[in-house]
Parts: sequence; structure tokens; C-alpha cells
Amino acid sequence: MSIWEYANPKKFMQTSAWALPWVAGLTLVTLIGGLVWGFFFTPDDYKQGSTVKIIYIHVPAAMMAINVWAMMLVTSLIWLIRRHHVSALAAKAAAPVGMVMTLIALITGAIWGQPMWGTWWEWDPRLTSFLILFLFYLGYIALWGAIDNPDTAADLTGVLCLVGSVFAILSRYAVNFWNQGLHQGASLSLDKEENVADVFWYPLVVSITGFVLLFLALVLIRTRTEIRARRLQALETRERMA
Repeated sequence: MSIWEYANPKKFMQTSAWALPWVAGLTLVTLIGGLVWGFFFTPDDYKQGSTVKIIYIHVPAAMMAINVWAMMLVTSLIWLIRRHHVSALAAKAAAPVGMVMTLIALITGAIWGQPMWGTWWEWDPRLTSFLILFLFYLGYIALWGAIDNPDTAADLTGVLCLVGSVFAILSRYAVNFWNQGLHQGASLSLDKEENVADVFWYPLVVSITGFVLLFLALVLIRTRTEIRARRLQALETRERMA
């Protein structure tokens, strides 16, 4: 069995119909479980107090904002190279989800930053690159809506995704590139000394898992909707030509 079989819309629809209930169920368990565990069953931080608990929303959302764009990059490249329509539609379906994740990260970051930094916003390298990434999401979605021909739209948005990937990388590694700015380093790291304490780490991992599964569920739903819309458009075109 080849992975390219799932680029066939019929195969994708069959497989996603089977997987979606399981993904949705696991999403509810991990997302609700992680947030309840983190907000109600972890102590206040000795420095940041109860404000630290926003980490269970901010960190997963920020991680997804970047990784959703990475997924869009991969699927856009598949479209540009192999011309598989499902991959282009998956990228289109993922964009609004990634935009919302980026917006959540920006808002929760401001809420977290105000009591910690004394300001809602700072032109910190990571914050600035995240704002630019949000604008790229908006531009990507607008470009899809502005072009009637779906293949042309997929081509142009694929190129835009390649350009926007620079800012996704900057968002992820800005703290490492520039040893300045207010933003802290990674909350999760292969270096145990940089990780948050275990009492915060375990529910955070569960929350991140919930956000990943939520993204997967939403992309499956939205991709299925895009495929149905494409089929309906094809039928309407045939009726007009008949």
C-alpha cells in the first residue's frame, strides 16, 4: 500500500470517515483533561502566581500556529510537485485553523506578558515574527478567496506558503537567533534544565496532545467539506455545459 493512495479523494473520504470519530473522541478526552488538570489541579508558580496557568493554552496554541504552517508547506509542495488535489485542499482547510491558533497565541501572550513584563506588547523578535506569521495566514486565506480557478489559486498560495515559511522558522527559533528580547526560551526542551517543573509539564503535554488532535479533527472535517464543494462545483459545471 502506498501513501499516495490517500491522495485519491474517494480513498481519503473513506479513511477519514472511519478515523474522524476516533480522533474527535480522543480530542475531547485529552483537551478537556489537560486543561482541567492544568487549571484546577496544579499549584501557583512561586514567581508568576496563578498567571502561569495560561501556559496550558498559550504554549499549545503557539506550537500549533507554527506547525500548522509547516503542514501547509508540506502539502503545498506535494501539490506543486505531484499535483494531488487532496493535498492542496488540505492546505486550504488548515489555514483558518492555523490563523486562529496564531491569534490565540498572540492574545494569551499579551495577557500573560502584561503582569510579567508590565506591557501588553513588545517588539520582541519572536512576537514580531509571530505577528507577521498571522498576517501571512490572512494573506493566504484571502488569496484563495480572490482567485476563481482553484488550480491557479493552489499554485499561488503554494508559493506564498514557501515565502511565509521563513517567518514560521523565525517564530520558532527567534530566541536562539537573537540573545535579546523579553520572551523566554522554550517551555519544553530536550534539555531537562530548560523544562518547566514536572507538576506543570505533565498536564502541559496532555494539553498539547489535545490541541494537536483538535487540529487534526478540524482539518479532516474541513478537507472533507472542501472535497464535497469541489464535487458539487464539478457537477454544476457539467450541467451548464449539457
